[in-house]
Amino acid sequence: MFYYVYILLLQNGKFYTGSSHDLIQRIASHSAGKVISTKPYRPIKLVHYEAYLEKADALRREKYLKTTEGKYFLRQQIKVLFEKIKNKCPVV
Repeated sequence: MFYYVYILLLQNGKFYTGSSHDLIQRIASHSAGKVISTKPYRPIKLVHYEAYLEKADALRREKYLKTTEGKYFLRQQIKVLFEKIKNKCPVV
């Protein structure tokens, strides 16, 4: 079984970081409005995910990506996407 850390682009241009053992089901829950924290910001778009064999590693990574340092790292990792959002270009 894999554990996933994922990043969603919300309608308001912000990002949401989460984790799950079933990525497809979790994204479907976000899209259907079943997740309170993202419901008002639909539609959502999955822009990044990582897979881990150990749940503890995925949770540690999720926690890190929610820190200031982690957000900076993520912005460097998916820099082109952030530039498109900053310039208000449509995200494909």
